[in-house]
Amino acid sequence: MSYVMVDIEADGPIPGDYSMVSFGVVIVEPGLHKTFYGKLRPISEKWVPEALKVSGHSREETLGFDNPKAVMEKFDGWVRENAVDRPIFVSDNNGFDWQFINWYFHHFLGQNPFGFSSMNLGSFYKGLVKDVRKNFKHLRKTPHTHNPVDDAKGNAEALLVLIQQFELVI
Repeated sequence: MSYVMVDIEADGPIPGDYSMVSFGVVIVEPGLHKTFYGKLRPISEKWVPEALKVSGHSREETLGFDNPKAVMEKFDGWVRENAVDRPIFVSDNNGFDWQFINWYFHHFLGQNPFGFSSMNLGSFYKGLVKDVRKNFKHLRKTPHTHNPVDDAKGNAEALLVLIQQFELVI
């Protein structure tokens, strides 16, 4: 099993009506050397300026990004090449990140290499420390910049700390 940490940036609240602008991915293993970065051209005319601003890109920039189908095909191949056995999708905010990745995979490729489930890092942490008010974000080393690769790495670093601290078998 491979834990695959994902972070996405979007120009609105839901896939289909709005677009995933970019996403970053890292295989959760010591060194965090296996990463993927995708920048996707918008699929919709709709966008929320405040949401897009978080990504650090302008609408004009995003219009020059890569074809979404081609990016998802590359990502699918990367997951299959780099994940050992079954890939497990993990995210800081999987309610948001998962909906975009899942929608894009099914819309463009007709399937999702992660299957039909995901793992929320924040909920996982709360369960380990047995306190629903606690937050894992202090365990990140890489600054949270809204570059999705940086953000995925920071979250992967936190998961690696938890694996070591709680002597978890992954």
